[in-house]
Formats: sequence, C-alpha cells, structure tokens
Amino acid sequence: MLQINNISFGYNKKRGNLFSDFSLNLEAGNVYGLLGKNGAGKSTLIYLMTGLLTPQSGEALMDGVNVRERLPKTMSDLFLVPEEFDLPRLSIKQYVSINAPFYPNFSMEDMQRYLEIFEMSDYIDVNMHSMSMGQKKKVFMAFAFATNTSVLIMDEPTNGLDIPSKSQFRKLVTTGMSDDRMMLISTHQVRDISDILDHVVIIDNSKVLLNASFADVTSKLAFRPLRAGDEPLFVVQSPFGPLAAVRAESGEETVVDLEMLFNATLQNPAAINNLFTAKN
Repeated sequence: MLQINNISFGYNKKRGNLFSDFSLNLEAGNVYGLLGKNGAGKSTLIYLMTGLLTPQSGEALMDGVNVRERLPKTMSDLFLVPEEFDLPRLSIKQYVSINAPFYPNFSMEDMQRYLEIFEMSDYIDVNMHSMSMGQKKKVFMAFAFATNTSVLIMDEPTNGLDIPSKSQFRKLVTTGMSDDRMMLISTHQVRDISDILDHVVIIDNSKVLLNASFADVTSKLAFRPLRAGDEPLFVVQSPFGPLAAVRAESGEETVVDLEMLFNATLQNPAAINNLFTAKN
C-alpha cells in the first residue's frame, strides 16, 4: 500500500543525508508502530511518505502512485495527523462541513461515534479555537478516523492527552481499524500504544533495524525475568530483579515489551537482524 523505494534525503549538505537509499514497505490491515531515537528521522520519513517533502532520489508510492505528485485521488485517501497543528476559529460542525467533501469516504455517523469515544459529542457547536490542546487533538483525530482513508498516519498522537484520553485513543484505533486500512503511529510513548500495534518498525542511522509483526516477535523473543544460563539481548533492572529480552525457547510465548524490544534492537542490531532474518 505504501512503498518507500531507495529514498535519499537531507536538509542541507553540512548535516549530510538523514536517509540514504532507504526502503520500506507498509501493507494494508496492519497497525504499525514507527520507533527511533530522537533525530532518527521519524517525522521526516512521515513527511516523505505523505508527499510533503521531496527526496533527492528515490520515491514514495501509494498504490503505485508517487505521493509527491499530490494527486487528488491520492490525497483524498491519505490522512496525516502531525505532532503539532492548530484548528481554525470554527465549530466542529463548521469544520466538518468545509473539510469533509475532500474525503469521499467521510462518514458523519463515524465522526459522531468517535467524538462519543472521546466524550466530545456535546462540543459539536463549540468554537475549536477555545478548546484545550488535548480537546483539539481529540477533535482532529476523530475527524481523521472518520475520513476512512486507506492510509492514516499519526505523529505522536498521545502527546497532550491525559491518562483517560490515552485509553480512549486506544479504543479509537481498535474501532477504526479495518482489513483494507493501514495505520502508522510514530511515537516515543511506547507504553501508550503497545497494546494496539500488530507490527513494529525500528529505524536508526538511515536503516530499518527491525520490521516485524508482533506474532513474529513473540515467536523469536521472550520478555521475562533473567534466568541462569540466559544470553540476554537487553537487561533492565526492576524492583523484582533483572528483566531481560532473550531468545525465546521452544514453545515459550510472552507479551511483547515494546520498550525492551526497542532497546534490545538498538543495543544489538546485528543479533536482532540475524534472529529475524534466519530461516526456520
């Protein structure tokens, strides 16, 4: 659905390329988590895959069409929720009436349902400019999901949300997901989204260090207390003793600890690559 082919990009010659010959494929029916250190280029990659930046070489394709052309048929089926945004001095109802026509699959019924999830349905006639940051984010995400675009990309969507709102966001994702839709969530707040992802992409130094489904992760790695004889890929101390990311034993299956997986991948990229590329 989204195909990044051999992209190279840098903001200036002094800093060098942020991406060099970078490739990545994202398929429908998945909720991807995009993870990377500060400065790894997550937001830049998002802008490249949505056609907001032009690569020096390579291309980003959505269903075979170059997104940089920003054709109406592409833009009407792709929605980006950036980390920072502002909303006009309009009510939610006015905003929808102006912007919904750009998205052929927009559903007002879905919009109302998503506003209810966020407990914002009573704000339909309220001027959005007077809302708090968290309220604006809820409204904008409710609209984003209601567009029913095939591709929905979110950059740090839980920033500015309180704990109950983060729970509502997770419900929004599970409610709005479908087999013909692809969602990509870029975030540092891994604990906010780990329960709703089914695929993880970790990038660093212009490389994809890991691109794996959660099913594949659980079949190859275990996240549990460190045992004698373990050869851990990553260890963290806890009040109950050391916890580790280790190679899963036969039949062993644990819940994915996304934070530990991220740290294990950065600390032992070669070992992780060998583990996930080895043939069974």
